[in-house]
Amino acid sequence: MLSSQTPVSLTHSRPKAIVIAGPTASGKSALALAIAAEFHGTIINADSQQCYGDLPLLTARPTSAETSRAPHRLFGDLGPLAKDSAPAWAARAAMVIAESTAIGSPPIVAGGTGLYLQALMAGMPDMPSIPSEVRDAARALLMEIGHGKFHARLAVRDPAGAERIKTGDTQRLLRAWEVAEATGRPLSAWQADTPHPPLAADYLSILLMPARADVVTAGDERFDRMMACGALEEVAALLGRGIPPTAPVMRVLGARPLARHLAGEIERAEAITLAKTATRQYAKRQSTWFRHQLFAETTYFTKYSESLLPEVFSKIRRFLLT
Repeated sequence: MLSSQTPVSLTHSRPKAIVIAGPTASGKSALALAIAAEFHGTIINADSQQCYGDLPLLTARPTSAETSRAPHRLFGDLGPLAKDSAPAWAARAAMVIAESTAIGSPPIVAGGTGLYLQALMAGMPDMPSIPSEVRDAARALLMEIGHGKFHARLAVRDPAGAERIKTGDTQRLLRAWEVAEATGRPLSAWQADTPHPPLAADYLSILLMPARADVVTAGDERFDRMMACGALEEVAALLGRGIPPTAPVMRVLGARPLARHLAGEIERAEAITLAKTATRQYAKRQSTWFRHQLFAETTYFTKYSESLLPEVFSKIRRFLLT
């Protein structure tokens, strides 16, 4: 039986990686850390926000106490102005998976950015970045003509893509329009070009899907702890370095409302409310994506708790030894 005292011998022809997915505040990091401690694994970040070196409080990046318990990779490796993409992250993750496998440390990919996981496990075209002026123009047009007419116009430019997008799905409507506008090709055409995954590997996917009410409560409580620990001061220090509010790092949940408060635009209480609302909306989008896009061998409809570990560890032992 494998235990925390028994390192795993990874002698398979293909790397084997464990994937821990789920919405924000579901306990993915705690589960990944428990698995890493048990199997001498390496935790690989799959959260787009935790890739940034700044705002460790707002991004809930692992603490020094946590990183001392297991190797953590791809956390905080981007500067505040860096733009990342799912294919670029997947290429980095593939390298770390190969490296950790080579030294006998089972790779544990943990995070809630679904597109990152898709790019790693199934492959994804590396589309050109969308200029900010295209994004702004698309949003302005949507607000001007409404969802119905916007969807109809998209159907002219990308019939196949529009057919798969509901009229009220703002995020996907904008994305499809932006890609067509910026690249001259419909999003559906880009998606048809999906390449092979960056690494031929086997994956064991474990999905945490707590009830929405539990995610909301956990997210609200976590943000309160972030504020108590200095999240506002963290944003102030970042802006004090001359980082503009439009920088990629400022897309981190809660950063922009806190920046608006620091600029005197809104009160502290309103900033906190806006940040919590954004977190809830993000968690809802994540849950929707995981329900429809990720095939997981095991799904737990609860937050992480230690009571899950015996079953999880048993599944991982079988996966690693077969």
